[in-house]
Amino acid sequence: MRLNPENWTSNDRYKLMIGAIVPRPIAWVSTIDAQGRPNLAPFSFFTAVCPTPMTLMFAPGWSGLRGRMKDTLNNIRAVPEFVINIVNEATAEAMNLTATEFEAGVDEFAWAGVTPQPSEAIRVPRVAEAPVAFECKLQQIVMVNEGPGGGAAVFGEVQSIYVQDGLYENGRIPPEKLRPIGRMAGASYAHINDFFEMHRVLPPKEK
Repeated sequence: MRLNPENWTSNDRYKLMIGAIVPRPIAWVSTIDAQGRPNLAPFSFFTAVCPTPMTLMFAPGWSGLRGRMKDTLNNIRAVPEFVINIVNEATAEAMNLTATEFEAGVDEFAWAGVTPQPSEAIRVPRVAEAPVAFECKLQQIVMVNEGPGGGAAVFGEVQSIYVQDGLYENGRIPPEKLRPIGRMAGASYAHINDFFEMHRVLPPKEK
C-alpha cells in the first residue's frame, strides 16, 4: 500500500506521523516571556542534533485551540533561552498536566505542582524534579509553516547540564536508572524498560 499525504487533511497526516514515529522522547520545555513569567510545556517532536557544539532540537507546532503558534515559541522569540527537562516515570503525571493549553501568562509550574529551580547559565528556571535538564541558548529557529498544521524547528546550544545525583555513572546515564517514558499515539505512553543490545557489524575487509 502506498499513501499520498497530499490527498489528506492535516489531521490525517498528523495521526499517521505520531502512530508510526514511536516511541518519541519528550522535551519538557521551560521558558519565560518578556515579563519574566514562566511557562512549561511538553513536546514529543524532539531529538539531539550533534555533540559539538552540543545542540538539541524540538518542534513546537500550531495551537488549533488558540489559533496561533504555541506560547513556548513566542517566549523563545522574546527571551532566546530555554531548558529542556527530561521526563521519566516519576515526572510523567506532572508533565501531562502541563500539556493543558492555557492562555499566555499562566504558571504551569504551579499548576503541575513542580518546583522552578534557578538555572546556572541562563535566566529560565529548570524543573527541580526532572532527572536531567539541559540549559540552552537559542541557536536558530527554522520556521516551516506558521499557520494551521504548521510548526517550527527550534535549535538550542547547551550551556549547562543538570543531572540528579547518582544518575551519572562512568560517563553515561544508565536507562534503568533514568526510567524514561516514550510518547505514542493518542493518549498512550510507553515504559522504556525492556532493553537489548545489537553491536554494529564491521564491513568485510577488502581482499
